[in-house]
Amino acid sequence: MITATDISVKYGDRVLLDHLDVVIKDQDRIGLTGRNGAGKSTFLKILAGEVVPDTGTIARPNGTTLGFLHQEVLFKGQRTVREEAMTAFEEVRKIEARQAEINKDMQVRTDYESDSYHKLLDEWSELNDRFLHLDGASAEANTEKVLKGLGFKSADLDRKTSEFSGGWQMRIELAKILLRRPDYLLLDEPTNHLDIESILWLEKFMKDYPGAVVLISHDKLFLDNVTKRTLEIELGNIYDYQVPYSKYLIQRAERREKLQAAYDNQQKVIAQREKTINRFMAKATKTKMAQSMKKQLDKMDRIELDQSDTETFKLRFPPAPRSGQIVVEGKDIVKSYGDISVLQGVDLRVERGDRVAFVGQNGQGKTTLAKIITGVESLTKGNLELGHNVEIGYYAQDQSDTLYPDLTILETMEQASPPEMRTKLRSILGAFMFSGEDVEKKVKVLSGGERARLAMACLLLKPFNLLVLDEPTNHLDMLSKEVLKEAIMEFDGTLLVVSHDRDFLAGLSSRTIEFRDHQLHEYLGDVNYFLDKRALNDMRAVEQATAKAAAQAEAAASEAQPEVSYEERKRLQRNLRNAETPIEKLESAQEKIELEMADPDFYGSPNSEKTIERYQQLKKEMESAMAEWEKAQAEVDEAGL
Repeated sequence: MITATDISVKYGDRVLLDHLDVVIKDQDRIGLTGRNGAGKSTFLKILAGEVVPDTGTIARPNGTTLGFLHQEVLFKGQRTVREEAMTAFEEVRKIEARQAEINKDMQVRTDYESDSYHKLLDEWSELNDRFLHLDGASAEANTEKVLKGLGFKSADLDRKTSEFSGGWQMRIELAKILLRRPDYLLLDEPTNHLDIESILWLEKFMKDYPGAVVLISHDKLFLDNVTKRTLEIELGNIYDYQVPYSKYLIQRAERREKLQAAYDNQQKVIAQREKTINRFMAKATKTKMAQSMKKQLDKMDRIELDQSDTETFKLRFPPAPRSGQIVVEGKDIVKSYGDISVLQGVDLRVERGDRVAFVGQNGQGKTTLAKIITGVESLTKGNLELGHNVEIGYYAQDQSDTLYPDLTILETMEQASPPEMRTKLRSILGAFMFSGEDVEKKVKVLSGGERARLAMACLLLKPFNLLVLDEPTNHLDMLSKEVLKEAIMEFDGTLLVVSHDRDFLAGLSSRTIEFRDHQLHEYLGDVNYFLDKRALNDMRAVEQATAKAAAQAEAAASEAQPEVSYEERKRLQRNLRNAETPIEKLESAQEKIELEMADPDFYGSPNSEKTIERYQQLKKEMESAMAEWEKAQAEVDEAGL
C-alpha cells in the first residue's frame, strides 16, 4: 500500500493541502475529485514522487512499481509508435538478458550442491515469476492489442511518433504505462484525448487491472464504471467516501447539509458571544471577563465552508433569431489533406430545430466537418450551403487557446463585443464568475477552466440560431458541465455538438451521426440510443460485427432483405419528420379551442356551434395525421433505422 502522512503544500498565504493523511490499498479503485484548482493534480504528483510537499512523507513498499500519466507528453525521438510502446518492456528485456546469463553459467557449472548454485536457481525462479507477471512472452501481441484498443490502426504502428498530435502522443504514453502493468497506476485526466470507443475499451481494461488505480477525471460515467472509492479535496482537506462518484455525490450532499447546520449553529454562538464581549468591554468591572471570553472565542475551532464549491457560472444562450427550414445542406462533400482522405462524398442535411451529435473515432472528420460548416475550412470537392438567415455561434475545440494571452479578461470581451453590448460586459462576466478585480487579470494567468468560461462568455455577445460546439467540456469541471448542458437544453435554435462525453451527450440530441470509414452513419436518437442500437459495449467492435453480419447476409442472400440506400434512408426520415409537423400544429389548435370551451360563457356565445364543428373537424384531421405518422414510423422501424 501507499501511505501518505501529514502532506501539506502552501503557495504564499494559500494553503493548498493541509496535513493530509491517506492510505491507498493494493487493489483500490480511487477517483480523486474536487473543484478546479483544489490540488488534485498536485496531490497525484506527490504520490508519484514528482513533487516534494512542504511537510509529510510518502511510503511505498520496496520492489513495487508505479506508473504516472501526465497531462502533457511530447516525444522528440524518431521511434515508431510500436517501438515507443515496446519500451514499456525494458524490464522484460533485462529479465531475458539476465536469464540468458544464468543459463550460460549453469551449463558449465558442476557444483550442484553449493549455496551459490542454489542462489542462481532461486534468482532464475524469481525472474521467471516476474517475467510471467509481466506477460513477457506476449509482449508484442499485447503491445498491438493495447495500441489498437486506444484507437491506433495497423498502418499507424510503424509511423514515427513525431507525426502525431499531442492527443495521440498522450495515447502512446498511456499505452506504455498500461503495458508495464505497474502495481500503482496514477492517471491524470486519461480520457481527455480519447474518443468514446477508446474510453469504453479503457473502462473494460481497468475493470480487469490487477493493481491499484488512482485517477482524476471529469467523465462521470468513466468514474462510475472504474472506481469504487472517491477522495475529495476541499479547502485543503481530504474526505474519503467508500463509493463510486454518483453515490459519493449523494453522501457528499448529506455531509454538506450536516456541516451547514453545524456552521449555522456555530455562527449563532459566535455572534452571541461577540455581542456579550462588546457589552462587557464597555463596563470597567467586566473588562477582564470580556478579554478572557475573547481569548476563548479566538481559540474556537471554526467550521469552514467552501462557498465557491457549489458556485457555478450562469449561462443562458440568447433567443435564437428564426432561420429558414433548411439550416445546413451539403452534397457529395469531399475533404482531404494531401494524400490523407477524411471525408469521401458525404451528404448532410440539418433542419431548423435539429439537435445533432457527432461521434466516432478521433481523426474520422468530426471536427473537420464542423469547421467546414462554420467556414473555418473549405471543401476539397462537393457543395455545402447554409440556409436563409442562419447565424452561427461556434465554440472550437481549441477556442480557449485562441484568446490573446496578454489581454485582460475585460479587454478580451471588449475586442469581441459589438458596440451595443459594451455596457453589458461586466454583468455578463459576473455571470461567468469574473467579478470585481478579476476582470483585470490577464488571460495568460487563467486556468484552463477559466479560459473556457471566458471563451463561452465571448460567444454570447452576438445572437445566433445555429450553435456549433466542438468538445466544449474539455476544461470544465462537473458542475460547470451540468450548467452548460442545462443551457443547451433550453437553447431554442439548432444544435451541432462534437463530444466524447457520454454523460454530457445523454438526452442532448435527437440525432446521432457516427463518423466511420470516411462516411456518416445516422441514428435517430441520442448517444445512449446509438450505443444500444449497435448493441456493443466497445464501438471498435463495430467493424467486426458489421463484417460478420455482411457475411451472414451473403450466405443467406435469398432470405436477406436488401440494404436500405442512403437516399432511401433520408426519404424515410424526412417522411417521419413531415408527418410529425401537422400533429404538432393540430395539437396546438385543439388546445386553443379547449381553452375557449372551458369558459363558462362559451356555450352562450354566437360562435360556439361553429367552434365546436371546427373542433370536431380537428379531431378527424388528427386521426388522419396520426395514421400517417404511424405509417411513416412503421417504415422507419422496418428499415432498421
